[in-house]
Amino acid sequence: MLKGLNPLLSPELLSTLRAMGHGDEIAIVDGNYPGVEHARRLIRLDGHGIVPVLDAVLSVLPIDDFVPDAIFRSTVKAERDKLDPVHEEMIDCCTRHEPHRQVVPLVGADFYNRVRAAHAVIQTSEPRLYANIILRKGVIYPEQAADHAVEKAEVDPFTY
Repeated sequence: MLKGLNPLLSPELLSTLRAMGHGDEIAIVDGNYPGVEHARRLIRLDGHGIVPVLDAVLSVLPIDDFVPDAIFRSTVKAERDKLDPVHEEMIDCCTRHEPHRQVVPLVGADFYNRVRAAHAVIQTSEPRLYANIILRKGVIYPEQAADHAVEKAEVDPFTY
């Protein structure tokens, strides 16, 4: 366990998120998704629903702001604009973390092809259908990193 990190962020998941570069994508999928077949790297978070996992990932992952669209969700069959309750919950979660970003619906093969190209797939035990989302990693800007370094520099780790 680590302070300030959601416990759903397993060591394998944290390592994967950290290893991703700008523009890499990660998919978070439901329990019915063919994760083994579609994933280049599969991380299993059995026993957890999609919204808590999405919330945990968004607590540490910067979303790409160099492109118009960086968050994508699956659709109910070919109904691009239909929102099931799980989609509304995922959109609400994304809005809390990324209020200026839209969650873009991708129909069928477009979504599947994007998952296949993703850096990794997180498979949850979410029982609701079409509960799948893709996040595109952004960057941490130098001024953000510098501000964080100043905060931490005030504590000398070598003083006992």
